[in-house]
Amino acid sequence: MLKNKTALITGATSGIGEKTAELLAQNGAAVVAVGRNASKGKELVDRLAGSGHSFISVDLSDKNEVQSLVDKVMEAVGDIDVLVNSAGVALHGTVTETDDRIWDTTMAVNLNAVFYLCRAVIPKMVANGGGSIVNVASTWGLVGAENSAAYCASKGALVQLTRSMAIDHAKDNVRINAVCPGAVDTPMLAAESAAFGLSVSDGKTLWAADAANKKLATPEDIANAILFLASENAMHIHGIALPVDGGSIA
Repeated sequence: MLKNKTALITGATSGIGEKTAELLAQNGAAVVAVGRNASKGKELVDRLAGSGHSFISVDLSDKNEVQSLVDKVMEAVGDIDVLVNSAGVALHGTVTETDDRIWDTTMAVNLNAVFYLCRAVIPKMVANGGGSIVNVASTWGLVGAENSAAYCASKGALVQLTRSMAIDHAKDNVRINAVCPGAVDTPMLAAESAAFGLSVSDGKTLWAADAANKKLATPEDIANAILFLASENAMHIHGIALPVDGGSIA
């Protein structure tokens, strides 16, 4: 599906990003994995199917590092055909409990890094005849949630950024879409559970109960949706925010 394509994937050393890297590699893409943990990045690249994969260590909360990332990728591998913005943080609190650190960090990783990367990548995709961008938002970017003011704000803004960019660049053959996962069985879920005063087991039970199918998503579930949106099978899809949530919003 992605033979001879280069895919840049942020947040690639864990959870959804890791499974997306594995799946896109299995489907022919040369993966440029981005994360902060160099040892995990090397382990990931070593086990990916196919060849031509690489890892770049970047702190996405640092604007300067984000802006230099695309230049590093272009120097190393040439064109970027697919961009998957999967990196994210979930820091919790009501508005009155959200200090500047929580707000700034959440926006820097969940929203600003996506903006900077898209701003740098889109002109290169246009010059190359097109490309695909998939942003990992959240169902909490479509509906509200308690104790999550900064997170909901960042993901809601990401959904709207996705829609706006999609409208602007559909004519350029650059497709831009978002997936909106519900609760996913990843390492982040443990931190989510703790933020709500729950054990991991109780958290999984609670969030699975919110879904119509009474199940948590797996990282593979989200990666499959990303693969579809990134591929030519979704050529007429622009600007959607696709819930992958077991029917919880419904």
